[in-house]
Amino acid sequence: MDGLALTADIPLVESSERDADAALVRRAVAGEVAAFEQLYRRHAGRVHGAILRLVGRDRARAEELTQDAFVQAWRKLASFRFESAFATWLHRLGVNIALMDLRIRRDEDATDDDVLHAAAGGEIPFCAAERGDLERAVAALPTRARAVLVLHDVEGYKHEEISAELGMAVGSSKAQLHRARGLLRRALADR
Repeated sequence: MDGLALTADIPLVESSERDADAALVRRAVAGEVAAFEQLYRRHAGRVHGAILRLVGRDRARAEELTQDAFVQAWRKLASFRFESAFATWLHRLGVNIALMDLRIRRDEDATDDDVLHAAAGGEIPFCAAERGDLERAVAALPTRARAVLVLHDVEGYKHEEISAELGMAVGSSKAQLHRARGLLRRALADR
């Protein structure tokens, strides 16, 4: 789960992967725990990566939220309707759990936005060292700014979706993204 890159939106799931996941979901719903374990092994890294980017440097918190996502997935598995790929459903579940955690923490620590100093704007670094710098800079962002940046530039959410998820105005989402990108450029230029 290390070496998480901030590179792209949710990847397209090939039909063979979808079919394999669907078969595992059906077996897991029927009570086969080993099938759910296989789903976990197949998808834990991607879910953890999305959550880690949202919660920042707190790897322990990301691990905990990833486990929460899979516990929730186990509980809700029977409600999976096969309308989308299981990977997409699970990813969204993980992101929602991370966002819920961010909302709770935002209420506990309302001063996060005073420390904004990083955001990438979708540029992909040339080497692993630069990618590490980028990930550290994004992780250093305050909670809301990091959430807007990751949801928009990494996960591909629209500002209207971010607005609904984070309980902010669309204009605030756009402003947070613009400010975060500028501060990230400065943070990366200073390295």
